[in-house]
Amino acid sequence: MDAVKLKELKNFVELCKSNPSVLTDPTLAFFRDYLESLGSLRFVCDLQKSHVDEESDEEIPEKESPSVEEPEEEEEEDEIIESDVELEGETVEPDNDPPQKMGDSSVEVTEESRDASQEAKAKAMEAISEGKLEEAVEHLTEAILLNPLSAIMYGTRATVYIKMKKPNAAIRDANAALEINPDSAKGYKARGMAHSLLGQWEEAAKDLHVASKLDYDEEISAVLKKVEPNAHKLEEHRRKYDRLRKEREDRKAEKDRQRRRAKAQVSCDSLT
Repeated sequence: MDAVKLKELKNFVELCKSNPSVLTDPTLAFFRDYLESLGSLRFVCDLQKSHVDEESDEEIPEKESPSVEEPEEEEEEDEIIESDVELEGETVEPDNDPPQKMGDSSVEVTEESRDASQEAKAKAMEAISEGKLEEAVEHLTEAILLNPLSAIMYGTRATVYIKMKKPNAAIRDANAALEINPDSAKGYKARGMAHSLLGQWEEAAKDLHVASKLDYDEEISAVLKKVEPNAHKLEEHRRKYDRLRKEREDRKAEKDRQRRRAKAQVSCDSLT
């Protein structure tokens, strides 16, 4: 055993000999339990009796006479039913289509393929202006396959998926855009809007705030005005029930401590 730790242990034993009351410290409950396991119950009982005057008056009755109704109280404590949160905003059913075609990042992008990609994008923009969203997706997919290293192409296709109410497809494209360019405002904007369509308000607010910092526009501001109230409600709701659960756990721990004291007291009384 380490010489320093052995010396510390010897000093602690000497302290206990000279002042046994130190063992009443709650942090040494584990050591008192150990002493009991070695047959030192009477010593521990004497410590508890000498320490009883230092306990509050509220704790004494619970130590001497554990409540008979305690199991019922625990059963009520174990069940916290969360109330529903009233949220507002348009949401859609998740799209479960097979994943769209993605580009191969290992492909070498030449000047010719980059130019062809831009031509395909131009056709997509024309299709979007005419409301031909499926056709726009086809052109943008061609653009992505020709230039799989363009975050803008993924971000643009993501915005089309938003218009088509396909948030999961939009999120896949937005993630691809952000993987290529972590500062892609279009990627954050599309992903935030997709999260809002899915009712994932906190995720939506987070992404839209980042998008707004990178490249502010009125559309982001308008969506945030609808998203933020729901995000705040959910955050407050979560904090409330986290606090209630923590309080419940603290009460349960206190009851367990009092029950152990009461059990020890009964054992002590049987020795007298």
